[in-house]
Amino acid sequence: MRVLVTGASGFLGKNLMEYLPRNLKDYSFTGIGSKVYDLRSDRACIKAIEYYNPDVIVHAAGSVGGIAANKENPGRFMYENLMMGINMIEAARRQMVPKFIFLGTVCSYPKHSPVPFDENDLWNGYPEETNAGYGVSKKAVGKLLELYGQQYGMRGANLLLVNMYGPHDHFNLTSSHVIPALILKFYNAMKNGEPEVTIWGSGKATREFLFAPDCAKAIACAIERDVPIEPINIGTGQEISIRDLVEEISSQMGYTGTIKYDTSKPDGQPRRCLNTKLAEERLGFKAETDLQTGLKETIEWFLKDENFKEQA
Repeated sequence: MRVLVTGASGFLGKNLMEYLPRNLKDYSFTGIGSKVYDLRSDRACIKAIEYYNPDVIVHAAGSVGGIAANKENPGRFMYENLMMGINMIEAARRQMVPKFIFLGTVCSYPKHSPVPFDENDLWNGYPEETNAGYGVSKKAVGKLLELYGQQYGMRGANLLLVNMYGPHDHFNLTSSHVIPALILKFYNAMKNGEPEVTIWGSGKATREFLFAPDCAKAIACAIERDVPIEPINIGTGQEISIRDLVEEISSQMGYTGTIKYDTSKPDGQPRRCLNTKLAEERLGFKAETDLQTGLKETIEWFLKDENFKEQA
């Protein structure tokens, strides 16, 4: 059984290409990235599928970033994620790929969804404004896959991923998600002897975080099992405030300076926490890594990675 992973050079893609071959021995895995195949082009998608002839596609490619990147690039993020997803699903249909696993996002949920977020509430409102372009595009592509299942009999899965962190993450102050951005911020402050670190927002917003290798396990379950092409939340089901997260990371890194919250900057969505019962029922998946352990492994990986230290 041949599995093609798009976005293999990205954060999640690298974790998938490490985890999946070790744990799914009856499958062969090939990863592709944007340097070889520009998935915004329908022809590139067709060529990739024709060449690799996969039995399963895991669509992990995407244009994504933190709050600042989403605010600066809402149109680009929406366009690129729409085009990549639509082109890959249509090419898979044409080439009769047996199974297509689409990776969606918690950002697709309405801004004021009841907590914990339930899959049935996905279409009950508009996403939080700072990442609406990204969230809407992912939600639309997931619905396309679902409708292709109804009309053409496509099989697969539509997984809604919560915020992730872990090895191979992108550590950049402007485009990273919150955990890698905080790790880099405290690393720089300690390296430069800065007595104060400023954090965007009030710190009151809550988030849920999933260790990337745990996410890879969920995707492995989706490869092996047949489930309806309906949204399935993938997360831990546990939330933490940004303020508590900041304190945990600063403590693990040994930063002893002052932490200031810039309330002129946006908090983003007030709360994020997923109902993960469907993942347990349909995929047999439950996250294993607690946040403190995952943060410790992520920080250790960052400190050992000379390329990222040089960028910092």
